[in-house]
Amino acid sequence: MKTILSIKNISKSYINKIALQDVTFDIPEGCIFGLLGPNGAGKTTLIRIINQILIPDKGEIFFYDKKLSLNDLIYFGYLPEERGLYKKMKVCDQVIFFAQLKGLSKNEATEKALLLFERLNMKQLWNKKIEELSKGMQQKIQFIISIINNPKVLILDEPFTGLDPINIMLFKNEIKELQKNGTTILISTHIMPSVEELCDRIVLLNNSRIVLEGEVYYLKKKFKKNLYEIEFEPPVNNILIAHNINYQIIETFVTSYGTIIYKLKVNNENYSTKDLLQDLIKTGKIIKFNEILPTMEEIFVNVIKNQ
Repeated sequence: MKTILSIKNISKSYINKIALQDVTFDIPEGCIFGLLGPNGAGKTTLIRIINQILIPDKGEIFFYDKKLSLNDLIYFGYLPEERGLYKKMKVCDQVIFFAQLKGLSKNEATEKALLLFERLNMKQLWNKKIEELSKGMQQKIQFIISIINNPKVLILDEPFTGLDPINIMLFKNEIKELQKNGTTILISTHIMPSVEELCDRIVLLNNSRIVLEGEVYYLKKKFKKNLYEIEFEPPVNNILIAHNINYQIIETFVTSYGTIIYKLKVNNENYSTKDLLQDLIKTGKIIKFNEILPTMEEIFVNVIKNQ
């Protein structure tokens, strides 16, 4: 897959703090890439360096195969964590103003803005001033500003802050649609379920360094604990299921429908999922069979705790 952004050996220090140390990774074109880490890990510093707001002490960033320059930012969209809107200015004037800074004509900006306001259920805000809007609505305005130029790269720093569940869903749908249309998205968020739902790959920063990197699916496989959940239609041969040396029963319970669920942990590395399923078929009629993979939140906490 073609690389759109390459972060090469980026380091940045402030007076009393090292923010980033030799951070290196690539972002494939067209993916949704998660930038994760606890508070103070260096995520926002890195985002500001990518956006040319800060200059690194060391290292370079490449856009496709050339060093990223200020001129390239016309192809970028950026939603910062902090509010960056002019409170006394009308919403419509503000959106059009920022769109023109990205190279759109006034007519193009107006047409595109009206379409986005329609799609995000915001037409009623067109002539309001920013100071009249809730934090969530201001966040939606900033989101529109960040995507109005159809960016090749969209950078979202805590995009779901201040949003209710309905607007979070709207944002997520828009993010997926942007990816479908070719936009590469770098997203920093503390909401781990959103990472699982949206992100193809992640980098996890801690204490200014990368401590984990990879595709979400394979990271979940890497950190799995060989746990399985199996639902049976009764009756079940309890003696047969309980006397298998290759796994142990962690939990058993009966559902309100009368089915029986077993949670098992396989403790033999040579005992495959296929072996487990073949043995369980002998004990009763299986309705559901799931391998329990860790959540991204569990992986996040586990990796940070063991640093």
